[in-house]
Amino acid sequence: MAFNHLPAGAHDALAPLSVTPVTHSVSMANDQLPPEAGVHPSPRTILDRLAAGPGRAARITHTEHLPPRPGRHAPWPEKIRPEVIEAIRAAGIERPWAHQARTAEHALRGESAVVATGTASGKSLAYLAPVLSTLLDGSEAPNGRGATALYLAPTKALAADQRRAVRALAEPLGKGIRPAVYDGDTPVEEREWVRQYANYALTNPDMLHLSILPGHPKWASFLRALRYVVIDECHTYRGVFGSHVAQVLRRLRRVCARYGSDPVFLLASATASDPATAACRLTGVPVAEVTEDASPRGEVVFALWEPPLTELHGERGAPVRRTATAETADLLTDLAVQGVRTVAFVRSRRGAELVALIAQERLAAVDRSLPSRVAAYRGGYLPEERRAIERSLHTGELLGLSATSALELGVDVAGLDAVLLSGYPGTRASLWQQAGRAGRTGRGALAVLVARDDPLDTYLVHHPEALFRQPVESTVLDPDNPYVLAPHLCAAAEELPLTEADLSLFGPEARGVISQLEARKLLRRRASAWHWTRRERAADLTDIRGGGGRPVQVVEEGTGRLLGTVDAAAAHTTVHEGAVHLHQGRSYLVRRLDLEDSVALVEQADPPYSTTARDTTAISILETTTEVPWGDARLCFGSVEVTNQVVSFLRRKLITGEVLGESKLELPPRTLRTRAVWWTVTEDQLDAARIDPETLGGALHAAEHASIGMLPLFATCDRWDIGGVSVPLHPDTLLPTVFVYDGHPGGAGFAERAFNTAARWLGATREAIASCECDTGCPSCIQSPKCGNGNDPLDKRGAIRLLTHLLTGAPREEPLGGEPGGSPNKSPGGQLGGTAGGEPGGAPGGSAGGEPSGA
Repeated sequence: MAFNHLPAGAHDALAPLSVTPVTHSVSMANDQLPPEAGVHPSPRTILDRLAAGPGRAARITHTEHLPPRPGRHAPWPEKIRPEVIEAIRAAGIERPWAHQARTAEHALRGESAVVATGTASGKSLAYLAPVLSTLLDGSEAPNGRGATALYLAPTKALAADQRRAVRALAEPLGKGIRPAVYDGDTPVEEREWVRQYANYALTNPDMLHLSILPGHPKWASFLRALRYVVIDECHTYRGVFGSHVAQVLRRLRRVCARYGSDPVFLLASATASDPATAACRLTGVPVAEVTEDASPRGEVVFALWEPPLTELHGERGAPVRRTATAETADLLTDLAVQGVRTVAFVRSRRGAELVALIAQERLAAVDRSLPSRVAAYRGGYLPEERRAIERSLHTGELLGLSATSALELGVDVAGLDAVLLSGYPGTRASLWQQAGRAGRTGRGALAVLVARDDPLDTYLVHHPEALFRQPVESTVLDPDNPYVLAPHLCAAAEELPLTEADLSLFGPEARGVISQLEARKLLRRRASAWHWTRRERAADLTDIRGGGGRPVQVVEEGTGRLLGTVDAAAAHTTVHEGAVHLHQGRSYLVRRLDLEDSVALVEQADPPYSTTARDTTAISILETTTEVPWGDARLCFGSVEVTNQVVSFLRRKLITGEVLGESKLELPPRTLRTRAVWWTVTEDQLDAARIDPETLGGALHAAEHASIGMLPLFATCDRWDIGGVSVPLHPDTLLPTVFVYDGHPGGAGFAERAFNTAARWLGATREAIASCECDTGCPSCIQSPKCGNGNDPLDKRGAIRLLTHLLTGAPREEPLGGEPGGSPNKSPGGQLGGTAGGEPGGAPGGSAGGEPSGA
């Protein structure tokens, strides 16, 4: 029997990086406190008030204080036009910070650059100053558009926010700067104007992939004059999503060359490890880095908060902590009552809705005017709903917002006093990015991480050095993944026939993949170039966010009203028959999921429970790429095929999480070819660890669960990006085996990173299990909310002994060292871009995870 833990079909933990609440921002958004807030309290005062309730102080396991930091100025480069400098001064910014001036110098010299500094350190102005100056030069050309710039944001909200900022900053420059958003929400009648007249087009990678590049002849005049490509929040382009975007950018460079342009890439990232290497891998061009943050920072108080144990018992009688959702809702309520403007970041769409709903109900008992000042914000809302919430946040009408990572990125929410993080967001990078949303006017800020009841969160709130004494993670992406590369070669061939000279642009794997595409009759060579052979659009072969197909529309059965959408990969786990779906504070029950038509029919209801899907998994080894000995044990990395099926769902009581019952489901299985790390143990090692056949399954299962929970500390991923299987006797290894695999077709680099850091990763896993205060295992150490076997069997003590003995044989050096990149001997197999079948492990880049912008 195999015991497994699977990636969720979708989640809301995208991606990523750094802290630094700071004074310098391009946006002119209202950052005044609401009148009733009175004098702005210090972050320490706010935290003391939160901790004043009964038993509250004991929940704070650690408080970190980041002192304020002064700023350091530098002059603008001489090539910046004086009109632009005057416009910046009119916006209240007399002199740039030193990192802004350095970035502008690189840009004006024609050098691609990445500015990787803290949240709210003024990265937007660093690239806007040279871009606006160049666009102003171009506006004096005979056609009025001698230079253009393309801005790419990972979300629609960020692009819309940037347009507001650019319009405000460029207003004194008259009609020389013409910014316009071009995305899926842009009306058809406006799109032609953008193509013909805008000189600063703001879009997202999805629209570049699906519309701009396939329709490049319509964009000829824009692309011919393209001088700059701005890639904002570039740290979010990681994993499979980042790999897709890297290939989209190579296609853009190729089309630009066709029109005679060679744009400079300007990238903005929150603090990252080795940002120049990541930026070069993303764009394919050499990139200079600017990493010294010269902006001032206000005081930050960061508290780690662990909810208390309850009297309830979960599966197998395990003790249960109060949920992070309930605890976050309480804190958001208290902060709203105090007039403290707060954003609570919640890991899932449903969780974001639930936190807002609970806070509204509790605020109604205090003051009937307060519930309307708290709202939810997540992906899947209709465009007009998102815009209305963003406006309310900007004006200060909202005191509290419960949001997914859709709001994590650079959307300017100036004036916030506090940030709540309901659960560790998956990476240190994302933790600091979310925490940096508060204090953006240079004042002090409070951040509180509320731990969920899982191994990683529990480990972190008791090991603060893992958060505050470690650098942020490197950005992991693999553009050479053939599942990623194949559909982009097809799309490139449709845009312009592919030549031998083009292959080097797409990487060392391109020639082999081209041969396979020829064999499958997707590409055909004529004379000296390869051509696309099909009638359908090649760009539609892949969803660059790994959604796995057409989004599922959530429709109210009685009225036919469209409530929103759910990613295709998430449909089996979130809108299956019987699932509870939350939308803007209202509950709906899913009556029917039609996978063929991609529609989930729902009706409004008020059930006293939430639902959680359960899955089962089987795994087979396709190829072992690398193998190293750990004593008699073996640590391996290679290709696997995973078969997953959602088989049931649990009904859990709201607030407490108590299980009320389980219902069976009949959904088709899905298969996934991906990359995995796995380890085996011998009979002699089991004897030495005192593991007998009766406890073997539970020990392996417990070690698997905990290792999945801990991997995000060592790889740039979320636990929902990865899955696992443990087997007492696997047919391919003929030994007890534990697998951890990437939840994306072809792999995302996470399992490879686990292989490279296995000794530290599994060492932390053992410590997390051993230090947990429970007796036999609980959600804080070895139980998993996604376990398809109902967390049975699990053996906590056996897992500790097994991992202890395994680690004695670990080599002193990490197996491969370095960051994961492309791996040899990869093949796209039978899938193209992961759109037919497969079980994507959630959103990219976290997100990980994350909130897709759509096109």
